[in-house]
Amino acid sequence: MIKGSCCCGTVQFEITEMPSMMGTCHCSRCRKVGASTLVFVKSETFRITSGRDQISTFKAEPPYSYDRCFCSKCGSALGEVLSEGTSFPVVANCIDSDIEIENQFHEFVSEKPSWLKIGDTAKQFEKHPIES
Repeated sequence: MIKGSCCCGTVQFEITEMPSMMGTCHCSRCRKVGASTLVFVKSETFRITSGRDQISTFKAEPPYSYDRCFCSKCGSALGEVLSEGTSFPVVANCIDSDIEIENQFHEFVSEKPSWLKIGDTAKQFEKHPIES
């Protein structure tokens, strides 16, 4: 069982299966909400165990299409934990358990700040992988 939580511990969740992949988004929006590195989970393997009523959602506006969830108490970015999709991203920094997964890609490297140096060999995309 993989466990995760927000900074204050109000929102807690479990993942019953290893995430399918990890990626880092360098778009300005992900950076600003503190949610750049994400793991992707199947909805049937993810369960919020406490604090569901404390999760708030920041609704996306064009050109962005993904809503972002966060803890309304401490502000921790959580990813898309209220998504109704079959899979969705969860902020990797919220995972409390040790997981055996490595970053597989960097997207929106065209929006990466100049001070940030990518230090792994994961594949890089100028925009979203589908657009590149």
